[in-house]
Amino acid sequence: MVTTRAQPIPVPDEPTSVLIAQAQSGDTLARERLASRYLPILRRWAHGRMPARARDISDTDDIVQIALMRAIARIDDIQAESSGAFLAYLRSVLLNHIRDELRRTQRRPEGVELDEELEDFNNPSLIEEMVGLDRLRAYERALTTLTRRQQEVVILHVEFGLDHHEIAAEVQSTPDGARMLLARALSSIAREMGHED
Repeated sequence: MVTTRAQPIPVPDEPTSVLIAQAQSGDTLARERLASRYLPILRRWAHGRMPARARDISDTDDIVQIALMRAIARIDDIQAESSGAFLAYLRSVLLNHIRDELRRTQRRPEGVELDEELEDFNNPSLIEEMVGLDRLRAYERALTTLTRRQQEVVILHVEFGLDHHEIAAEVQSTPDGARMLLARALSSIAREMGHED
């Protein structure tokens, strides 16, 4: 899995857990602050992750906004002790929304005729797509074997590009504690994915 170095998540005025508690008590301003805080982060994460066939039909920004609004609408069900936990939750909502969008687009026939003599050298072959998809599914399955806290640090590092210091701030730990937790979690994922080969 290729990672890109993300910009650090800005340190907020109030902790995410406080905003979630306020939003759960009916504070609409807290809901708006959560949305404005996490929308740019999710946009950066989703950029380029949408498959081309889904990108043609739905704008990535729209998908991200809809997923974020769905997550915030269900704020009463969220138990997030840290911004890292909330970000991991938002990621899962966004992934589910992207999967739904892909299923929807796969049911719709494409309105384009292809010239069978032309090859598209820029797109991966079917087998390359399948191998990539299989590895992604193996990663997702391996991620579910981890504790919730381990999942958070892996997602923050692998998918959002945060370093040990940034992860420590997000999960309320020390940099050394975050480094050790991440190392163990990545080792566990590697073992799980190795068993599936």
